[in-house]
Amino acid sequence: MKKSKITLIDNLLSLLYPQVCAACGTLLYSHEEVVCLSCRVLLPKTGYEMNENNPVSRIFWGRIPFNTVSACYFFSKQGKIQHLIHELKYKKNTDAGMFLGKEIAKELMQSPLYQNIDFVVPVPLHPKKKRIRGYNQSEIIGRGMVEIMPGKLNNNNLIRSVSSSSQTKKSRFARWENVKDIFVLSRPAEFSGKHVLLIDDVITTGSTIEACGRVLMQAPDIKVSVAAAACAVS
Repeated sequence: MKKSKITLIDNLLSLLYPQVCAACGTLLYSHEEVVCLSCRVLLPKTGYEMNENNPVSRIFWGRIPFNTVSACYFFSKQGKIQHLIHELKYKKNTDAGMFLGKEIAKELMQSPLYQNIDFVVPVPLHPKKKRIRGYNQSEIIGRGMVEIMPGKLNNNNLIRSVSSSSQTKKSRFARWENVKDIFVLSRPAEFSGKHVLLIDDVITTGSTIEACGRVLMQAPDIKVSVAAAACAVS
C-alpha cells in the first residue's frame, strides 16, 4: 500500500512538473534520468581519448606541451550535445552538466592516456560572471567526473583574474588576445609533480585551453592533460 501511494505521488508530480530529456526535449519515462535512452545511444562520441594523435590534440602541437588532449563528443549546431550544453550554461540545468561529467569520466577511465590523475581543474569563470550565472559550467562537469574517476576537484588554484568578453564570433587571433593574460595560478607548489586534468565544455580554437595550460605549467614538474565535453573540430 505504501509503495502504491509513493508511485501515485510520483505520477502526479510528473504530470504537474514533467521531466524532459535535456538533449532532445521529449518527455522522460519514469526509469529515465536527465537524458532519454534513445539520446544516450545516439550521442556522437569521438573516441579521441584513445588516440593521442587526434584532431583536437593537433590544435596544440608546437604551441604547448600537453600530455594528451581529447574531447568526448562532436559538437554541431542544433545537435544533441549543443542542446545539453545550452541547458547547462543558460537554463541552469546542472543535472545536464553532471551527466556530461560522468559520461566523460567513463570514457577517460578506459584510456591509458588518462591514468593517475591527481587533480581535475575546470577552466575558471571570473567571479563576477560566476555570480551572475550562479555556477561555473565547467566546474559542474568536473563534479560529475570526480564522482566516477579518481582525482580531486580543484577549483581555487587556477583563477581567472580578468573578466574578458565573450569568445563567440572572434577569430583565432582575437580569441588568443582576449584570454592570453587573464589567468593566474595562485599556489604553483600545490600542483608540483602532479598530473592535472584541465577540463572545459567545448574546444573550438583552443585559445582558452592554451592560456590556462601555460599558466598551469608554472608549477614545477607538472603534467597537464586536457579533456572537454565536446569539440567543434573533426
